[in-house]
Amino acid sequence: MKEKELKQMTIPAQRLMARCAGEEKRVGTRTVFVGNHPVSETEAYPAQRFCDNRIVSSKYTLWNFLPKNLFEQFRRIANFYFLIIFLVQVTVDTPTSPVTSGLPLFFVITVTAIKQGYEDWLRHRADNEVNKSTVYIIENAKRVRKESEKIKVGDVVEVQADETFPCDLILLSSGTSDGTCYVTTASLDGESNCKTHYAVHDTIALCTAESIDTLRATIECEQPQPDLYKSLGPENLLLKGATLKNTKKIYGVAVYTGMETKMALNYQGKSQKRSAVEKSINAFLIVYLFILLTKAAVCTTLKYVWQSNPYNDEPWYNQKTQKERETLKVLKMFTDFLSFMVLFNFIIPVSMYVTVEMQKFLGSFFISWDKDFYDEEINEGALVNTSDLNEELGQVDYVFTDKTGTLTENSMEFIECSIDGCKYNGVTEEVDGLSQTDGPLTHFDKAVKDREELFLRALCLCHTVEMKTNDTVDGATESAEFTYVSSSPDEIALVKGAKKFGFTFLGTRNGHMRVENQRKEIEEYELLHTLHFDSVRRRMSVIVKTQIGEIYLFCKGADSAVFPRVPVDEIEPTKRHVEHSAMDGYRTLCVAFKKITPDDYEKINRQLVEVKLALQDREEKMEKVFDDIETNMNLIGATAVEDKLQDQAAETIDALHAAGLKVWVLTGDKMETAKSTCYACRLFQTGTELLELTTKSIEECERKEDRLHELLIEYRKKLLREFPKSTIRSHKKAWTDQEYGLIIDGSTLSLILNSSQDSSSNNYKSIFLQICMKCTAVLCCRMAPLQKAQIVRMVKNLKGSPITLSIGDGANDVSMILESHVGIGIKGKEGRQAARNSDYSVPKFKHLKKLLLAHGHLYYVRIAHLVQYFFYKNLCFILPQFLYQFFCGFSQQPLYDAAYLTMYNICFTSLPILAYSLLEQHINIDTLTSEPRLYMNISGNAMLQLGPFLYWTFLAAFEGTVFFFGTYFLFQTSSLEDNGKVYGNWTFGTIVFTVLVFTVTLKLALDTRFWTWINHFVIWGSLAFYVFFSFFWGGIIWPFLKQQRMYFVFAQMLSSVSTWLAIVFLIFISLFPEILLIVLKNVRRRSARRNLSCRRASDSLSARPSVRPLLLRTFSDESNML
Repeated sequence: MKEKELKQMTIPAQRLMARCAGEEKRVGTRTVFVGNHPVSETEAYPAQRFCDNRIVSSKYTLWNFLPKNLFEQFRRIANFYFLIIFLVQVTVDTPTSPVTSGLPLFFVITVTAIKQGYEDWLRHRADNEVNKSTVYIIENAKRVRKESEKIKVGDVVEVQADETFPCDLILLSSGTSDGTCYVTTASLDGESNCKTHYAVHDTIALCTAESIDTLRATIECEQPQPDLYKSLGPENLLLKGATLKNTKKIYGVAVYTGMETKMALNYQGKSQKRSAVEKSINAFLIVYLFILLTKAAVCTTLKYVWQSNPYNDEPWYNQKTQKERETLKVLKMFTDFLSFMVLFNFIIPVSMYVTVEMQKFLGSFFISWDKDFYDEEINEGALVNTSDLNEELGQVDYVFTDKTGTLTENSMEFIECSIDGCKYNGVTEEVDGLSQTDGPLTHFDKAVKDREELFLRALCLCHTVEMKTNDTVDGATESAEFTYVSSSPDEIALVKGAKKFGFTFLGTRNGHMRVENQRKEIEEYELLHTLHFDSVRRRMSVIVKTQIGEIYLFCKGADSAVFPRVPVDEIEPTKRHVEHSAMDGYRTLCVAFKKITPDDYEKINRQLVEVKLALQDREEKMEKVFDDIETNMNLIGATAVEDKLQDQAAETIDALHAAGLKVWVLTGDKMETAKSTCYACRLFQTGTELLELTTKSIEECERKEDRLHELLIEYRKKLLREFPKSTIRSHKKAWTDQEYGLIIDGSTLSLILNSSQDSSSNNYKSIFLQICMKCTAVLCCRMAPLQKAQIVRMVKNLKGSPITLSIGDGANDVSMILESHVGIGIKGKEGRQAARNSDYSVPKFKHLKKLLLAHGHLYYVRIAHLVQYFFYKNLCFILPQFLYQFFCGFSQQPLYDAAYLTMYNICFTSLPILAYSLLEQHINIDTLTSEPRLYMNISGNAMLQLGPFLYWTFLAAFEGTVFFFGTYFLFQTSSLEDNGKVYGNWTFGTIVFTVLVFTVTLKLALDTRFWTWINHFVIWGSLAFYVFFSFFWGGIIWPFLKQQRMYFVFAQMLSSVSTWLAIVFLIFISLFPEILLIVLKNVRRRSARRNLSCRRASDSLSARPSVRPLLLRTFSDESNML
């Protein structure tokens, strides 16, 4: 066989990714030898090194796990702080053993390392499953069995039906005569629809191992690029992870392997999102660190004031050594300061980080386990991709939602069409006489028969729909014989619509599209080129050749993308129908065509081949060629398909509004369609006054910027009169006032964000944001994906830093999902790109209601209480130690035994708060979902503001003071037993510690509203364990301890009746303010319930039929309920 040189038509880089800041553009090409055979023995080629086919998603290896994991953990401030404290205890003579801080730190580091090590082990196992899988390579005209990781660039791989591609392959030949194969990309983007790929034309005939081994060719292609979704069209590049369907086998040459495959390049980590609670924790840590430093400084200062008296400095029973006398005073003061730091260091709760991580990780399972999130249609429930943002679900201020597939079903039904200004109803079965009047519009005669057929042929040809016979793939079954499948529901709806009018698409065979016309004749059209749809052009085209040799271009797309490319006199009749259909809420597409002469086609074909072979700037070149081709067309008509509103979408938006959230709809659809959907889902009410900032509203003036500035000023004045004083968080919907909604389109948004510097209206952005803040709802239409992200970023940066949430279902929503604080993906019909890039994914938009109002509310309350409780119990723990220094000459004498210091946070008080933070329901879940306004009670990080923080701090200070001085006054009696035996300082500390453990644990019991057997077990079990441990620790002489200072202390202490009474009394005094507060709240709650009952009774007597809109009626009544 003669030598051939193949130049692979490479795939254009994804526009969205190419424009993202910070992405390095890869340049250069690679030359691949097919079968690793040199093309010519005389020519010398530079050797190129490529990576192997191993996939590595793991983070650690056996050798680097320990150093790498320790380095990452000690980058956390609290861990590093305790490491420093531990080193100080080891090197400096400190009052406490290094074990007291070393053991908790070791526990925290070990638990975190085990968790991260286990997660990485799972990644290693998944990698090995892929790397060790069996593949077949063609070597010396034979099928050779190998492991996947041993594939090299240039190897010819054989893939059988239903197998996944082990690397990125160029399709050389397939089991079909026309060199096509069908592929599903479910593992890449969730789409189970089949996509058609084509073999390189020169190698279609090489269908056996023997013939493929004779091929001597090179492939010149671009270096690896992460352009995953652009390469999912009917090209000849087969991506790793995709699955071969309905094709016996294929042969392909490996061009990208291992970590250079497009799938691997798309597994880049997302930017780390931090919740508001995490920021509050850091702020509280700084405050408590300041308290720690203050305590250490005060004690160090007072120590030297105390020692200014020579007798106190060097008493007769404790003489200084010669070395101590010669030590510099400044050095000794510094050492004492460090010693006090060590003594008080437990005020910083290192174990809180582990508890928070465990709470987030375990708590996330409640979302996955929630049966209300299960959708029978897709047989899936909710999925948590990151557990770090659970509490952020309870803090959302703004919701940004896509329209198609999110608010609507993305399940299209052909409704009607317009041909040359004549309207046709899609539900009528008869072909002739379909022309109808358009209600109040003037009656139009039926279109010419030839134009009708041309329009229906365009619907049957201008698409990427495939027809599958006797197969159960996604898509509605047309009959027992075949099924239409496509990655876009719109296209299936249009093909079905053409079928209703008598033109049936019969699939593609050997590169020819087959159509059955109204006369039951089979027409064949050779598919020459497909100009694929993209979000910038907003249209797609096909170039086909008829059986008699005529060449046509058929194009369909958005009206804004098609109207400028057709004669002006053809637009008006169709435009009226398009606008009317859009106002009815239908999705509209315009259809155009042009006839191409053979000479023009030769030029077009040459341009398309050249641009597809380009290895640099191909995307820009292809866009220009497509733009040149799709000109001078003739408009045939338009289509209207209905996208039904999702179940309970309106009720969900009602609930979000009632919860004080602002909902913005960001969509690429035209304004009329989007506006109609917004009314249907109750984003806009019948009484809502709409403010429009659209291309249409600013075209009245020659200078658009001047007109835009006038409108912005006018709208701002109107809204400031209505809402004179409001902020992001304080301005909640006043249902009795006039409601305002804003509509803006993409081009106007570009003017606002990119206004000229010399213009007097360079403050567009700030005025626009002021208007948005006053509106109850905002609709942004004709939005490009990056503009959606710009909107989210703009709101994120508002004063007050509101929390944003984005929800969408398609690849065009990924940018805003990644930009927002919380991203939620819908497991929709446009693939799983959004779900894969989101923090949480749910099957339907309606699930957002429970996710935020119930789960989000509870997660926030739980973790906020956990954080406050940790700081509270540690301040209770350390304050008596601080007060004790005033009574021991600031000698750094510890109040508690080392075992108690070590076990306090690890064992005695850790499990009750963990159980509380996982199970607490201070309000029933059904109440939270039925009373959305309760969500406002926790908005703005309410439970972690300065007020609650000071309350918990003063409560801890009060209780710590009671612990210490209550026990101190008890010890004013010289003997606590009848036999006159005197207690010592370790008994004093043990009494304080006992009161401390019981008080902080019972405080949590008082806070618990939702009791389960787990709560009972951990609360009473922790107290019982403390008592058991104290008896056990003091009941044995431990050989490894130098000093047996706790021997029999606890048992002897409890032998005194006075001690028993003192412990019970001090616990009651400490908890009395909390008990009093609970009683007052209960009295107030009962009073509120009585008033509510009386008001409901009076309302029922004087009830009258209301003419207010349903939404106003519902929420004004609900406000009374609260």
